[in-house]
Amino acid sequence: MGAALDAIGRAVSGFVAREGLGGDVCVALSGGPDSTALLAGARHAGLMVTALVVDHGMQNGSAEVAQAAARTAIALGADAQVLTVEVEGRGGPEAAARRARYAAMNAARGHRPVLLGHTLDDQAETVLLGLARGSGPRSIAGMVASDAPWGRPLLTTRRATTVAACAEAAVTPWSDPHNDDPRFLRSRVRSEVVPIMTTVLGDAVVPALARTADLVRDDLDALDAIAAEASATVVVDGGVLRESLVALPRAIRRRVLRRWLIEGGASEVTAPVLAAVDALADDDAHGTVAVGGDVDVRVNAVADGNWLRLRADPR
Repeated sequence: MGAALDAIGRAVSGFVAREGLGGDVCVALSGGPDSTALLAGARHAGLMVTALVVDHGMQNGSAEVAQAAARTAIALGADAQVLTVEVEGRGGPEAAARRARYAAMNAARGHRPVLLGHTLDDQAETVLLGLARGSGPRSIAGMVASDAPWGRPLLTTRRATTVAACAEAAVTPWSDPHNDDPRFLRSRVRSEVVPIMTTVLGDAVVPALARTADLVRDDLDALDAIAAEASATVVVDGGVLRESLVALPRAIRRRVLRRWLIEGGASEVTAPVLAAVDALADDDAHGTVAVGGDVDVRVNAVADGNWLRLRADPR
């Protein structure tokens, strides 16, 4: 075996050892180079592997692509399951596909963790997308290596290594046409933005973006812990004490509000919504902010004397 496959095998075995996962895992296999290299590396590391191949049915020939990925997994010494899902619901096709994919894999995994093939390049792209959307520091904190049952052993591995590992394993990965489709923002970041940044700033820009995610995440985790403690005194009987809330630093008070809204059934906790609810805490504020709900009920945040409260109104 070659150096790239050895490197991925070490990344997988190191991750499994650190997380105490044991030797029986699932790998989310799309058939692309990253997930195929991850599976090959997991087998190279001596793990028992079941490939979970999701057929979203969103492209012509998707069933054949899924079956080909399953055959590749079996050729590499793994078991394989093809999971057919229906993509529907809110948030556009990418978000709906992601929900369907993760739900299917979670149902199929049994007791086993699921390893995902996200690389350092994916992490860098996630940071850039978060910056462009302006949705706050959590969006540029990127993906975590471990979020049970999901694991990402290759977050410090470059995409070029996964491509080389596939060649060393003598497998030809599938090339997803969506990765080159300019209708998808991530595809344009990958094919246009990152190459320009690399030309201007040098090859170190991708690792630097990924490192930024790690640094930001450490800070956010600390702030979230402080906010969790503050919530115990600011949130009482389902309502928020306005006077106690406004005494907190803004970074903490926004986190307290976010926790309160989500726990109260809000479904649209965007940055503008959060800012509007935060403004309700001012001494002279009054009014209502719609924060989501479901098809039957609209949830509103309401300034009510010394309190902020959540009110559910029929649609």
